[in-house]
Formats: sequence, structure tokens, C-alpha cells
Amino acid sequence: MPAPPSTPALHSLTFRLSYADTDPAGILYYGAWFPWMERMQSEWFFLNDLRQDQLSERHGFWSVTCHTECDYLVPVGLFDEIRIELRVGRVGKGSFDMVHHMVRTSDGVLVAQALITVVTVTPAGAATPIPAILQRHLDSWARGVALEQEDEHV
Repeated sequence: MPAPPSTPALHSLTFRLSYADTDPAGILYYGAWFPWMERMQSEWFFLNDLRQDQLSERHGFWSVTCHTECDYLVPVGLFDEIRIELRVGRVGKGSFDMVHHMVRTSDGVLVAQALITVVTVTPAGAATPIPAILQRHLDSWARGVALEQEDEHV
């Protein structure tokens, strides 16, 4: 799992853990992070005009999650406020990693970190290199800036 990166977060989302996120003892249920990470990732792609429901039609590819991992570093529980921060990790020829850091806002402690590996595929489901439109975004995001911010400075 990557250490906290030096680049700024591309996007963040703050929320309060609710009963639905915890086990009966009020401790975070281990699977609760994954829906929050998916929301974060989907929103970031949406905000960058790479809507998951339109990728095939507009750009000729799909993005598919092929691997996830999460390290639970510090216990959290009911009503803790959490900020999830999204960054780009490794970028390969046909896959890339999205790195998520979960930070408790009351004390700034990193409570969990996760990695989601995404592959690009054709509409028929065959592996394909990362398309140019997505590669441009990934290259920009890896430097910690949105593509439109980078274009303004060119």
C-alpha cells in the first residue's frame, strides 16, 4: 500500500459514520469503506466528464475494477467524521490505481488507506490500452491537478 503521497488530493468527501457503517458494537464494519470509495471515484470521473454510463458510447471503452485492497490502521466508530481523499497512484499501459486515504477530521489521523486498480476494456470486454482521453486526465491527475487547470496554464 502506498504511503501518504506528497501531491494534493484531487478530490475529497467528508461524511459522518452512521449506524449503517458499523457493527453492533459501534465499530466500523470492514466492508463499509468500499461503497464510500466507489462514490468518491464515480463522482470524480463524473466531474471530469468521464461518466461511467457514457464511456462506451462516447469514447469506446469501459473502466472495470480488477483489484481492491484496504489497510485498516486505526479503529473508528459511530459518528466519527471522516474525510476521504482521492489521488492517482500507479498508471500502466492498460490499468491504473486510485488511492484513497480516510482521515478522521477531529484529530487528522489517517485511519485507513486503500487502493483500487482499474483496467480499461473494449465494449466487448477485451483488455485494451488506456485510451488517449483517459490517459491525458491520468497524466494530469498524477501531478495533482485537474486537466482543465493544466490546460489554462499551457
